[in-house]
Amino acid sequence: MRRFLLPFTMLAGLALGGAALSGCSTNPATGEQSFTAFMSPESERSLGAKEHPKLVKAFGGKYQDEALENYLNGLGALLQSTSEQPTPPFTFTLLDSPVINAFAVPGGYVYITRGLMALANDEAELAGVVAHEIGHVTARHSAQRMSHGMLANLGAALLGVVVGQPMLSNAARVAAGAYIQGYSRDQEFQADQLGVRYLTRAGFDPQAMATFLGDMGAEHQLALKVAGKEGSEPASGLFSSHPRTADRVEKAAASARAKATGSLARDRDIYLNQIDGMIYGDSPAQGFIRGREFDHAGLKFRFTAPPGFRLQNSEAAVLGEHSGGAVLRFDGADVKDPGQSMESYLTREWASGLKFSGTESITINGMDAAIGSASISGEQGQRNVRLVAIRFASDQIFRFLFITPPDQTTSFNEDFRRTTFSFRRLSTAEAATLKPRRVRVVTVRSGDTPEILAQQMAFDDFQLERFRVLNGLEPGDALAPGQRVKVISE
Repeated sequence: MRRFLLPFTMLAGLALGGAALSGCSTNPATGEQSFTAFMSPESERSLGAKEHPKLVKAFGGKYQDEALENYLNGLGALLQSTSEQPTPPFTFTLLDSPVINAFAVPGGYVYITRGLMALANDEAELAGVVAHEIGHVTARHSAQRMSHGMLANLGAALLGVVVGQPMLSNAARVAAGAYIQGYSRDQEFQADQLGVRYLTRAGFDPQAMATFLGDMGAEHQLALKVAGKEGSEPASGLFSSHPRTADRVEKAAASARAKATGSLARDRDIYLNQIDGMIYGDSPAQGFIRGREFDHAGLKFRFTAPPGFRLQNSEAAVLGEHSGGAVLRFDGADVKDPGQSMESYLTREWASGLKFSGTESITINGMDAAIGSASISGEQGQRNVRLVAIRFASDQIFRFLFITPPDQTTSFNEDFRRTTFSFRRLSTAEAATLKPRRVRVVTVRSGDTPEILAQQMAFDDFQLERFRVLNGLEPGDALAPGQRVKVISE
C-alpha cells in the first residue's frame, strides 16, 4: 500500500477533427488489411507518451535497479530490431510491482513487472513475453480497437478505465486498462505468432514462449490455492487480459523451431545472474505482509489482522478476506481540515452517506480516532460495517473498514477490536529491521532435493509448492548437482 494512492480514472480523449471514414491499410507485420483510420502511428506515439507517466505511477513506479533496467532495454531493443518496426525506439519499463504482468500501449511503450521477471527461468522466457508485447504494437491491435470503437461512437472519447479493487484480486486485472482489455483470441494468437518470429530471428528458442505459459498457469493455480480459492475463480492477470491457447502457441513455436538454422538460446545462467538479489513480493515503499501482520517501514506503523484473515497488498489498500465471508480494507486518506475531529471526519466526510447506528471518539495508542457502525445493502445482501478513522499525523489519516454478514458480526466483534487497537507507530529502530524478500540464486549440491531447498523459502506456508512453481518444476522432477535454482529469502 502506497501513501494515499487511491483508485484512479485514466482518460485519453482523441479528437476526431475531420478524420475520414476510409482508413484501411496493409500492416507490414501481419500482411493484413486493418482499419486504423482514427489512429495514425504519430497519434499512437503521442498517446503513449501522454499515458506513460500515469501508467508508471499507477503500477508502483519504476523498479530502481539501473543494471536490470539496462538489461531489459538491451533485450527489448534486440527484439524490436528483428521486427517490422525497428524504428523509432520503443520504451521498455520495468515496473516495481510484485504482480506477474506485462502489457504494451500504443507508440511502443512496453511494460514488464519485476513479479514476472522473478517467475521467468531464463532469458528466452522473458524475451518471449517482450516479443509478444512487441507483436501487439507492430500488429497495431490497440489502434484497430480504438478506430473501430470510435467509428461506432463518433464524437465519444472511448479510452477510459476505472481501476477497482476486488477482494484478493490480482492487481494485474487492471494492468493494461483500456489498452489491452478485449483483445480477441485471434489477436493474442497473432501477437504470439509475431513474438515467435522475433524470438527466432533474435536467436532464442521460441519454445520458451510455451514453457512460460505453463509457468504462469502453475503460478495462477498456486495463488488460488494459497488464497483458499482453488478451482473457484476464472483466469486472472495475464490470463484474463491475454486470452491465449497454449496448444496453438506450442504449434507455432515448434514450427518456427523446425525451420530455424543454427543453435537457439535459452541463456539461463545469464538471466539468473541478472535477477539474483531482486526484490520479491512487497517493496519497502508498499509495506510488508508477514502472515497476519502488516508493517510499513517508511510510514512507520504496524497492525495485525484478525485470525483467519488472509491479507493482500495492493497499490491503493491492504485487503483481507476471511473464508466465512468477512472482509477488511485498510487505506489512507489526505487531511483536508487538520482541525476536524475524527468523529466528524468519519460521519461527514468519509462515510457521509451511511446511517450510523452509533459512533464514538476513542484513543488508539495515543492517536485520536473514531469508530462507527452501520448497515449496507448490496449484491450479496445486507452487510454490517464497522469504520475506524485514526489521525496518524496532522496530514495523515488511516482507516479500517470491516464488513461482515449479519450473522457473523457478533463473533468478530472482539477480533476487530483487537485489530483496531493493534495499530501502532513503529520506532526508527523497529522500522530499520524491516527488510523485503529477495530472489536468491543458489547452486544445487549433492543430495539436495526440492524438499530440502524449499526450506529456504521465506514463507510460512506452501514452501515446496512455491519453490517448484518459482523454478518451473513439476512434482517428481529431480535436481542435479551444479544446477542453479531460485529461492526467496529475507
